Amino acid sequence: MRSVTFLLPALAAATPLRQATPDGWADGPDPNEIQIQSATFSGNGCPQGTVSTSISPDKTVITFGFDGFQTYIGPGYNPTEKTKNCQLHLNLKYPGGFQFAVVDSTYHGYAQLDPGVTGTFYSTYYFSQDASATTTTQTSITGGGIWQDGQVYTKADTVPTASYIYSPCGANGILNINNRIALTSNNRSATGLLTDDDATVAFTQQIHLNWKTCKK
Repeated sequence: MRSVTFLLPALAAATPLRQATPDGWADGPDPNEIQIQSATFSGNGCPQGTVSTSISPDKTVITFGFDGFQTYIGPGYNPTEKTKNCQLHLNLKYPGGFQFAVVDSTYHGYAQLDPGVTGTFYSTYYFSQDASATTTTQTSITGGGIWQDGQVYTKADTVPTASYIYSPCGANGILNINNRIALTSNNRSATGLLTDDDATVAFTQQIHLNWKTCKK
């Protein structure tokens, strides 16, 4: 079962807060004040019974294990198998005087794609309190070459500053991460596989966060 791990910010020893800069940025709060209260998931890539979750004792790390987040394309495959999504919902508790934003995340997975097949991995981040404010990244892999025999891939996101989304000011927020993998092909005889369900290949996702003080 492939695992997806989320690490909340500043897991190292806490440092004192510094004076906020003019644009509101400040060092993060004490990591002991940041907690994952609960988590759920939804989507055809993570149906009930195919996902395991584990929250660390200090509630700063959550791990998802997937057993059905797989896509296929080509002769003999149902067209509905060429795209899957899994949306993760993290109910977070954090200090009321701060907001945080997703800055970057790193993904690893596995792809086996014939020439003519393209695999694309989309990640959309948003908070439930402001679902209209989203930022989406994507990585595409063109089949053939090394991908024809199957390879591990890395998706490294860096969200531009102008695209940052911020949690609501307050003490709670629900961060949603909608991950979707999809396959397309211009060769009817070609086949493709894009999956994050490989017991021998780790799929990890580490979210790094930036903080700023809330304005009164």
